[in-house]
Amino acid sequence: MAIRIAGIGTALPSKVLTNDDLAQIMDTSDEWIRERAGIASRHVGGLTSEMGVEAGNNALKAADLTPDAIDLLVLSTSSPDQRFPGTSAQIHAGIGLDCGAFDVNAACAGFAYGYVAAYGMMMLPGGPDRVLNIGSDALSTLVDWEDRGTAILFGDGAGACVMERHDQGELLAFDLGADGNLAPILYCEHGDTIHMAGREVFKRAVRAVTASIKTALGQAGLTPDDVDVVLLHQANIRIIEAVCARTSLPMSKTHNVLETTGNTSTATIPLAMERAESAGVLEPGKIVLMSGFGAGMTWATLVVRW
Repeated sequence: MAIRIAGIGTALPSKVLTNDDLAQIMDTSDEWIRERAGIASRHVGGLTSEMGVEAGNNALKAADLTPDAIDLLVLSTSSPDQRFPGTSAQIHAGIGLDCGAFDVNAACAGFAYGYVAAYGMMMLPGGPDRVLNIGSDALSTLVDWEDRGTAILFGDGAGACVMERHDQGELLAFDLGADGNLAPILYCEHGDTIHMAGREVFKRAVRAVTASIKTALGQAGLTPDDVDVVLLHQANIRIIEAVCARTSLPMSKTHNVLETTGNTSTATIPLAMERAESAGVLEPGKIVLMSGFGAGMTWATLVVRW
C-alpha cells in the first residue's frame, strides 16, 4: 500500500499589507525588508478556522471528493481561534465532515508533523483511507505592530492536502526533532505577542534544518542530486539560501511564495506545494523534500516519492 496527495488547496485573506504600508507605521522600508527577508507583502485579517475551511474545501475540490469521503482531519496551528475546543472541530463543522479531528501544535513545523501522524495512522490495519491534513495560522493576531523585528515577517494563510491510500506515492523517510531548551528564543505567552531573538533563531534554524535534511536523505538512501522538488518553510529567503548552500540542494529546485505571503507558519509548506503543483513539477515518481522549523524549537523533514 502507498499513500499519495490527491488534492491541494490554499487560502489567503483578501487584505494585503505591503512593505510600504509598514513603512507608514514603523521605521522600515521596502528595500530594508526585501534585503533581509525577501518579503514584499503579506496577507492579514484571517481567522484560523475560516482559512482552514476554505483551504480544506479547495483541497477536496482539487481531489474531486465530497466531505463524506474524508475519514480524519488533522489541523496544525499555533494560533487557534480559542483555547478550546480545538480549532479542528470548528473546521470540521465548517466543511461538514463526519470523522475524527484533532489539533497539532508544532509551530511552523506543524504541517510536516501532521503529515507523519496522518501517514502512520493510515498505515495501521483499519486506519483511515483518506485524511485531510490542514495547516492554518493567523499570526497577524499575535504580532506587535510596533516591533520591526517581527511585524515585517508574519502573515496569515492556510494550506491543505488530501492524503489517500493509493498505489502511487510513498513517505520514504522523515526526521522529527525538538529542543525545548530553545523555547526562549521564539515564543508567545497567552494574551501577549510574539517575542523573537532574530539572529539566534536564524542561526539555530539553519543548523537544525541542515542536519534534519541530511538525516532524512540518509535514511532514504538518497543524495541531494536525487531530489527533484524542494519545499522549505517560508520564513526568510536568507535562511532558505543558507540551507540550500549547506545541503547542496540548488535554489532552482525550491518553490517559494515568501515574497507575497510572508511567514504564514504551518501554512507555508502547503502554500509552496501548491506553487510547485502550478509549475507542473509534482509528477508521479518525483522525489519531493519538505522541511520546516519553528518555535519549540521544533523541526521536521519529509522525503516523499510523489
